[in-house]
Amino acid sequence: MVGSIVFHSYKGGTGKTTLAVNVSALLARAGYRVVLLDLDVYAPTLHSYFGIEPPKWINDFLFEVAEAKDILTDVTPILSKSAAEGNASHENNSGKLFVGFSNPSKDEIYKLEGGTREKVQLLRRFISLREEIFSAINADYLIIDTSPGIRYWSLNALAVANVLYLALKAGDVDIAGTKKMAADIYSAFSKFGAKPFLILNRVAGYCVPNTLLQRQPTPDHSDPSTSSSSTLSLIPGQNEMSQVSKERSAEIIKNIGINIVAEMPCFCDIMFSEKEFLTVLHDPDHPFSKRIGDLATQSQRLLGEKSSNG
Repeated sequence: MVGSIVFHSYKGGTGKTTLAVNVSALLARAGYRVVLLDLDVYAPTLHSYFGIEPPKWINDFLFEVAEAKDILTDVTPILSKSAAEGNASHENNSGKLFVGFSNPSKDEIYKLEGGTREKVQLLRRFISLREEIFSAINADYLIIDTSPGIRYWSLNALAVANVLYLALKAGDVDIAGTKKMAADIYSAFSKFGAKPFLILNRVAGYCVPNTLLQRQPTPDHSDPSTSSSSTLSLIPGQNEMSQVSKERSAEIIKNIGINIVAEMPCFCDIMFSEKEFLTVLHDPDHPFSKRIGDLATQSQRLLGEKSSNG
């Protein structure tokens, strides 16, 4: 057993689900057995992303009408199809990705918000889920996508994490909210060995479709006709933006008190892509995919450290 990663955020719209799924896909394609759980129980979306209506949901396990192995759906064929479409390379074919889906039914969501006694029973059942998952399918990684904010099931997910990834955009509201959660919540989990890190997502200054950048000709500065603003307006300022980004990142780290593990540029073509949730496979050469690859590598290192120390 290696360990678990939880993706969390102060508010919605930070792209944490996209990050969680893409990291999961890369680790699976690298040959690991990965389990991805949709613990965004108040607004679950993974079943829509994968186009799957599972026979059993995470909710069924929590209410003791299903075992851990029954709620895990093998989506590896979907990864293979996306990889073939994007000519994505991989280290070997032995990896697997299993997904546990949360039931989007209004009645099922209400049931999770039962009384105190029921919540205690559900929490005990949830804590056992992690160990049963590792035991049932010999998983290498458990990755959990949570609901944003300080909500009951988000806190439960944080409690089983070895690594906490806190996705945020570099705006004042996100920073202020994440800072408060860091002081009130994450510090407590850190005392029990969990490692929190920030992921700055959709960093300003890069909001240009990658395909459009690729089509831009190299300007010939000796020819005034190629120096028009219409030709160059897409690219200037990248170096300056990078410096601004560094300064902003240092400010955020100082403000929140948690280190940044990754910075993900804002690409419009990713945000509005139908296959955003598997960009790393469908478009492996995209700069976004390269950043996700770095994050996956960092995750392996961090969890490897956790495993060797714990």
